[in-house]
Amino acid sequence: MPAPRKPFNRGGGPPSRPGRPGQRPPQQGRTRRPPPRQASARERVLELVARQTARYPDLLVTEPETNGLDRRDGALAHAIYDIITRRWLTIEHIARRILRRPWEDSHPAFRATILVGAAQILFLDRVPPHAAVSEAVDWAKDHGGLAASRAINAVLRQFVDLAGERERRPTWTDQLDELPLSDGTALVLTEPILPNDPIDRLAAATSHAPSLLRSWLRSMPLREVREVALHGIAHPPIILNTAHAQSPLPETAVPHTVPGHHVFTGTHEELLDTLTQRSDLWVQDPASSLAVGSVADLRPRVIIDPCAGLGTKTRQLQATFPDASIIASDVDRLRYATLSKVFSASNQVRVIPYERLREHAGTAELILLDVPCSNTGVLARRPEARHRFDRERLESLTGVQRQIIADSIPLLSNAGRILYSTCSLDAAENEEQAKWAARWHSLSVSRESRRRPEGGPGQPPERYTDGAYSVLIA
Repeated sequence: MPAPRKPFNRGGGPPSRPGRPGQRPPQQGRTRRPPPRQASARERVLELVARQTARYPDLLVTEPETNGLDRRDGALAHAIYDIITRRWLTIEHIARRILRRPWEDSHPAFRATILVGAAQILFLDRVPPHAAVSEAVDWAKDHGGLAASRAINAVLRQFVDLAGERERRPTWTDQLDELPLSDGTALVLTEPILPNDPIDRLAAATSHAPSLLRSWLRSMPLREVREVALHGIAHPPIILNTAHAQSPLPETAVPHTVPGHHVFTGTHEELLDTLTQRSDLWVQDPASSLAVGSVADLRPRVIIDPCAGLGTKTRQLQATFPDASIIASDVDRLRYATLSKVFSASNQVRVIPYERLREHAGTAELILLDVPCSNTGVLARRPEARHRFDRERLESLTGVQRQIIADSIPLLSNAGRILYSTCSLDAAENEEQAKWAARWHSLSVSRESRRRPEGGPGQPPERYTDGAYSVLIA
């Protein structure tokens, strides 16, 4: 069905009826206006996805607003939005097969309504399809009029037909009529709607850009590309770094296959209580801890962490090198504010503005460069990052990374070393950067480590890890 020709009404409701100039509506005594109705979980997600669709592919890292919703409705809002960010391109592929006009030519609110409705129809078994269609149609009518609601109804009904009885296969077998699910099973579609080309089919089934998968093919066999793509639709567990625990762990911490890490199985409230009470535990995936762990045998007296972010690796540095003086910073003002708050009471970690790092030239025996990257090793945790990948952005990122390396060299002492780290799978951000530093700055390269994402749909959470790369440059 074609999308509505007229734009959705941006005023938040159906167009008002014109009246005669100067004419007031008849009044029969004052009446108290009823309080405004609180938006439902689906309506809140619709509003958020409409804003995200308008700025696609530069999706904001955000969550739906759930204030005022009960726990069940709040969980529904988060579940719908999480599915959309993870399976956006899967839904878009199917919608393109259904629509008569190009997907990108449709109004952002129209696309958002399809995404929200289809996410529930295809991937949320506990939501009756008629409920997903009904509320999407009502929202479209309020924001775009009758024609918009009819078009939405027609498109979503085809999604319902495609999902059929929501039959499952025990595992995903890469057929044209099935979609892999986060629990390891596969949703059977009533039609073979996926592409014939194996990479295009994998891209549509797992919601990755074909260009991203083909970039992985340059350094991985197809079997590994398939495994990494499936990893991206998994729900990642909460993993604690427990390598420096000073007392027994809570019963909610289950050993991970990587030593020094445990999967947290308790509630969100229990996690907050644990982290508040235990400074020797923090949330960190084994891939994230790879870099600092690779240099744990060193004894640096001064460490500089210029890209500290929210301080996860800074905490690991603090625990790994208790006798070192650590200087941390971040160029982003919001992250810097958080970083300052986290370490405000620390006698070991000093947080300073990024521009003041130059005052410590020639002092660092170790510099941790956890540089901005494409996040392709952590797409299960950062699903919005998969939509931003293209070669132009990658070239821009590698330029930034090289500048950070060059700017950090003056901070090194005579025997100082740079620990370079990313959560990327792309050699251009990893091995090629190490080679560049060695060639242009006469530095040596050692302790190169790469971790490919492991675990995935249907596999035990104790086997899950993200992907990462690190190298020591001296």
